[in-house]
Amino acid sequence: MPPFLLLETICIFLFSRVPPSLPLQEVHVSRETIGKISVASKMMWCSAAVDILFLLDGSNSVGKGSFERSKHFAITVCDALDISTERVRVGAFQFSSTPHLEFPLDSFSTQQEVKAKIKRMIFKGGRTETGLALKYLLNRGFPGGRNASVPQILVIVTDGKSQGHVALPAKQLKEKGVTVFAVGVRFPRWEELHALASEPREQHVLLAEQVEDATNGLFSTLSNSAICSSTTPDCRVEAHPCERRTLEMVREFAGNAPCWRGSRRAPAVLAAHCPFYSWKRVFLAHPATCYRTTCPGPCDSQPCQNGGTCVPEGLDGYQCLCPLAFGGEANCAPKLSLECRVDLLFLLDSSAGTTLDGFLRAKAFVKQFVQAVLSEDSRARVGVATYSRELLVAVPIGEYQDVPDLVRSLDGIPFRGGPTLMGSALRQAADRGFGSATRTGQDRPRRVVVLLTESRSEDEVAGPARHARARELLLLGVGSEAVRAELEEITGSPKHVMVYSDPQDLLNQIPELQGKLCSRQRPGCRTQALDLVFMLDTSASVGPENFAQMQSFVRSCALQFEVNPDVTQVGLVVYGSQVQTAFGLDAKPTQAALLRAISQAPYLGGVGSAGTALLHIYDKVMTVQRGARPGVPKAVVVLTGGRGAEDAAVPAQKLRNNGISVLVMGVGPVLSEGLRRLAGPRDSLIHVAAYTDLRYHQDVLIEWLCGEAKRPVNLCKPSPCMNEGSCVLQNGSYRCECRDGWEGPHCENREWNSCSACVSQGWYCKSCQVPQTQLKAGSKTFVQWKELFNHFPTKHLVNTSCIPGIVLSAGT
Repeated sequence: MPPFLLLETICIFLFSRVPPSLPLQEVHVSRETIGKISVASKMMWCSAAVDILFLLDGSNSVGKGSFERSKHFAITVCDALDISTERVRVGAFQFSSTPHLEFPLDSFSTQQEVKAKIKRMIFKGGRTETGLALKYLLNRGFPGGRNASVPQILVIVTDGKSQGHVALPAKQLKEKGVTVFAVGVRFPRWEELHALASEPREQHVLLAEQVEDATNGLFSTLSNSAICSSTTPDCRVEAHPCERRTLEMVREFAGNAPCWRGSRRAPAVLAAHCPFYSWKRVFLAHPATCYRTTCPGPCDSQPCQNGGTCVPEGLDGYQCLCPLAFGGEANCAPKLSLECRVDLLFLLDSSAGTTLDGFLRAKAFVKQFVQAVLSEDSRARVGVATYSRELLVAVPIGEYQDVPDLVRSLDGIPFRGGPTLMGSALRQAADRGFGSATRTGQDRPRRVVVLLTESRSEDEVAGPARHARARELLLLGVGSEAVRAELEEITGSPKHVMVYSDPQDLLNQIPELQGKLCSRQRPGCRTQALDLVFMLDTSASVGPENFAQMQSFVRSCALQFEVNPDVTQVGLVVYGSQVQTAFGLDAKPTQAALLRAISQAPYLGGVGSAGTALLHIYDKVMTVQRGARPGVPKAVVVLTGGRGAEDAAVPAQKLRNNGISVLVMGVGPVLSEGLRRLAGPRDSLIHVAAYTDLRYHQDVLIEWLCGEAKRPVNLCKPSPCMNEGSCVLQNGSYRCECRDGWEGPHCENREWNSCSACVSQGWYCKSCQVPQTQLKAGSKTFVQWKELFNHFPTKHLVNTSCIPGIVLSAGT
């Protein structure tokens, strides 16, 4: 009998795409070295007499997208070539089913012409006949070339999936003296690339997907072979371990499944268990060695001190990103001397809540601070007090001018234990911590209390803190994350608080504390009237953590203004999946209520539209009905990461045209074009690198707001007139011209005079018509009718005209 066919089920799982973040070639070097490889690729320059022919794979297996990347690689190589008839000549072929000459080597004599021609090359598609293209070159040579009088270089850019044999024609080309580079594209078959490339193959096989790395590798090989010296003498070619990956189909045993087999001995079908396989695409790694050129960089000498990060700028320049307190110094050089006159009282928590270890950490911090900051000519005087149940001044301010004596006195301060009465300690420190000096005004040095604690207070702190600040004391707080909120309440500002995560991090706060002691807050404009709205991006692109950073920043900014209905009013709008007014201008009349409301603002997520949020502010926030005050400067501060700002330029200009200033704080390493358009013609834009850096831009924002608060205002912008009334400037003031049916200074009241006249004449008044209600004359007065009509919507009032001749029925 004829054998039965075996039925098998084969499941093939194909990845429709491969994650673009997975590199097909990876050089195992540090991030700094990768940066140097990239920089060196831009420094290379070949000016020798050489013929270079690009052979670009235009077959269907490569595809149009990868063909464009091949062209980009060729153009990048041309950027480093001195193209002329006497020096470097460049030509190009495209091959698929047949080879096609795009332009010969002698067609163009300038770099611009060659790059433009390569850019105009059109993808042809077809089979991958690499061998046929190589045979064409074997038979006809390099078109427009100089034969063997100059080095000949063939750069083949392909995926290595030829449908014919390539090894023999490639070998014959190389025997004729042609140097062959095999450059992979898409998911290359590395074995074929190795068969195409010249020896040593490791130096002649590259990957076009990584353009700068491939360009560096190509010119590194040319430098080693003395074909052209493409780099400066200080640069060197080094071997680095690298890994190349191939995407291949593999079969895996997945188990057994029932199947039926035919039998040769009997006319029957037998049941059996058959193997079950699955197929999938996997990346297989191939260790290799990559040769790359690196050049000495400006950061090699590590010029940035004190933990600063060196960022190269060009070939010779660099910039130091310095920790706080070193930013103004060249190369982050240490400068911790206190040049200002300051009386400084360290207030150490000696209670049981902090524990002995915490107390010893605080003492070590003070000792290192005075050793780093105080000098013989220092104008600072230091004292130390401890507290638990009560305040104890262990070292009175100014008692020790000699630093070693001061440090020894700190060693003798004992740990006391007991309850944590921080509020009581603050009040006592304000009253007697600075002695009985009576100097005032300019003659008195700045007085600062630095509170160090790791435990929350057991008594009330807000009142004592206000008492201390009222006595012109600057309060600074240093503590753990657990006490951040309480320290912000005590000091009055998040930027007066330094938080540490471990003992070493505590010592790292010394430069920051030094910077805060002598920095003077700008006077600001606390008494200047201002209607201010913050607009926060709470979309998913921002995230909850960054939104919390924005909240902290807005709280800190709000503390710089006198919040009350007569001076500064603050509103908050958030936008993401929707636009929401967290609170309006007249909703939070006190600073305490305002700070609580900012902390309670919702995070919305979703996709945000800055343009929609700005229109919301125009229609529903910056209006007289919602608390905006006529004649008061108005400003909107937009905090955003940039996404969703494409539609915001026109709404922002609409606000500006209505007398409302708009400032954009764009957060992120790069500013989008949408944000720049949103900033407007006055360039009202502050660029912030990261959300954690917002606090460093507070002074700039406050300065801008103060400038806007002092600008002259147009009393009719935005219009204070309600219900479509018209605002008219008149003798330094304004008046509202109301449309029919409205009256009042701002057209806020409905006009009843016509109804009153109609009722007094016994006429039926259509403007007073209420559905299903008969207006009757009698004991009801007009005022009673007016109160009745106020309960009905405006749309039910047809017009303001009376219809004479219709007498109202008598009765009640």
